[in-house]
Amino acid sequence: MRLLLTSDTHLPKRAKRLPDALLAEIPRADAVLHAGDWVDTATLDLLESTARRLIGVYGNNDGPELRARLPEVARAELGGLRFGVVHETGAAQGRERRCAQRFPDLDVLVFGHSHIPWDSVAPGGLRLLNPGSPTDRRREPYRTFLTARVEDGELADVTLHRIPPG
Repeated sequence: MRLLLTSDTHLPKRAKRLPDALLAEIPRADAVLHAGDWVDTATLDLLESTARRLIGVYGNNDGPELRARLPEVARAELGGLRFGVVHETGAAQGRERRCAQRFPDLDVLVFGHSHIPWDSVAPGGLRLLNPGSPTDRRREPYRTFLTARVEDGELADVTLHRIPPG
C-alpha cells in the first residue's frame, strides 16, 4: 500500500495551486493523508475527487466550511497499521511523550502545523511523521511532502520529497 502524506497546503494564500510533484503522486497513492490547514475548500474537493482514499483533518487556519466537512482527529487502519492524523501536537520538546500518551492505540501519527518535516519514534513505538508543507517552506530550505509504503504490517520507504524553488 502506497501513501502520500501532506499538510499545510494553505491555498490560495501561500500558492495558487498544489505543486506538480505532489499532484503527480496522488494517482500513485492508495491513500492520501492531509494533516490540516487546507484554507480553501477547492483543495479538499480536488483531493476528494482524485485520491483513491482521503484521510484528512482541519487545522487552525481552516474556517467553518472545512471544519464542517473534516474532523479534528482522523483514524484509519491502512495495511494493518493504525494511523492517526491531527494538525497540532504542541511544542517539539516532549512531543513523543505527549503523543504517545494521547494516542496509545496508534502505530503512526501524521501531524502538521509547524511546516517542519519530522520523523521520530516515541517510547512504546509510536511513529510520528510531519510532511512539512508543499507550498510554504517558512524557515525550511525546501517545500516538502512525504511518501511511504505499508508492507506486511510495517511502515517502509518513508521518503521526504523536496520541491525545488520556482
